Amino acid sequence: MLTRIEVAADPVRDRCVLRTGDLSPRRLPAPYGVVRVALVAAGALLLAGDEVRIEVVAHGKLRLEIVETAGTVAYAMRGGSARWNVDVTLTDGAELSWHGEPFVVAEGADVERSTSVTLGEGCRATLRESLVLGRHGEAGGRLRTRMRAATAERCGELLVEDLDLSPGVRSGWAVLGDARCLDSITTLGHRLPEAPQTLQLEGPGSIARRLVSEQHASDLGTLWSDA
Repeated sequence: MLTRIEVAADPVRDRCVLRTGDLSPRRLPAPYGVVRVALVAAGALLLAGDEVRIEVVAHGKLRLEIVETAGTVAYAMRGGSARWNVDVTLTDGAELSWHGEPFVVAEGADVERSTSVTLGEGCRATLRESLVLGRHGEAGGRLRTRMRAATAERCGELLVEDLDLSPGVRSGWAVLGDARCLDSITTLGHRLPEAPQTLQLEGPGSIARRLVSEQHASDLGTLWSDA
């Protein structure tokens, strides 16, 4: 079911329209010029047959902050599969900050996860995504992720990435190797500081990644605060 967050800058009070689907968005207190929205699971997630759809739209000079109140576990699906799709559109100088909590793919799960971001002129997005393959003591299930980002200034795609994190594929040295957690901060419309483990995109954007055996071992929390 579709979860939708739509916000628009207003000289009196920024407008916010929320629609509950598989996730329930709830507005939180925030200073002027900032709209802060929490995402709360409206039921058990993530199970076989689930198709989570999240649409985020922000217009005008404001900052939208999305926070997740808890991580998500994709449970064993007994031959089934699930999808998690996010579609973001920012226009007229809007900014988005989305701090994702760990997304855990348990043994026997089969998940496709996709994110699409479209940025208008002067817009910026900062996203944190923490993917964990398996709960404690598990090897983890099957996960495929897809990211597409485009900006008005480049009149085309800024980032195109497809990752197959399925068992037998993700253990390759060019993917995860011995790690079971992939922690990332992606900036679009602006760059992170130069650093050895940060990839600078050809256009305005960066990806900082950590491959770790346990999610809490990642140091991206500090970088997130700076970003």
